[in-house]
Amino acid sequence: MLRTISLGTSILIQGIFVRSLPDGRITVRVDSADYSGKPVTRAA
Repeated sequence: MLRTISLGTSILIQGIFVRSLPDGRITVRVDSADYSGKPVTRAA
């Protein structure tokens, strides 16, 4: 499942969902790299 995360105020990363972290962040995988950040909510 594709998910989008935010790293800071202007960097968004979209990748394959890997796991949820206890502090509310999620981890996504892009190629062979994993990135953790705050999930971006869907627009209405």
